Amino acid sequence: MAHYVGRHGTKRVAKVVLIGAVPPIMVKTETNPAVCPCPCSTGIRASVASNRSQFYKDLAVPFYGMNRPNAKMSQGWIDEFWREGMLGSIQGQYECIKQFSEVDYTEDLKKIDVPTLVLHGEDDQIVPIDAAGRLSAKIVKNAKLKVYPGASHGMCTVNANEVNADLLAFLQT
Repeated sequence: MAHYVGRHGTKRVAKVVLIGAVPPIMVKTETNPAVCPCPCSTGIRASVASNRSQFYKDLAVPFYGMNRPNAKMSQGWIDEFWREGMLGSIQGQYECIKQFSEVDYTEDLKKIDVPTLVLHGEDDQIVPIDAAGRLSAKIVKNAKLKVYPGASHGMCTVNANEVNADLLAFLQT
C-alpha cells in the first residue's frame, strides 16, 4: 500500500491500513539504524531456493508466535501457512524478498496524507515492531498506531476478533 501511494498518490484512496507491514525498511543502512534481527534477505533467499516446503513449515512457528511460552498452538495454521506458501510461484517468492527486506519505503510513507492505521504485534518475530510499525507511524502524517500486546506477525489469524473489530471501527470513522 505504501508503495502504491508513493507512486500514484491518494486521489483514489480514502484510508490506509498497514498491518504488520515492513515499511520503512528492514535492513540496516546509514539512515536506518534499526535492523531486522532475522537474516532478512540472504537467509530467506537460501531457504526458499533450497527447500521452500520446509521453509514454510519452519517459518509458520515464529510467524504465529507458537515458539513462545503459553502460545496458542495450531497444526491447522501451520498446514494452511504451508499450503498458501506452496501455491505461490517460487520465482515470484524469491524475487519479492528484495521488496520486503531491502527496499526503502520511507519516501512512499511520507506521501500518505489520508487517515492511516498502523496495526502491529508487540512480539512480531518476522517484522519487529521497532524496525517497522513504530517507525511507519512516526513517518506517516497523523497515523494512529495500535499495538497488540504479545501478538505475533500472524495476528490477523491469532487475534482475528480484535483485529477485525479495530479495522471495522477505523473504516466506520
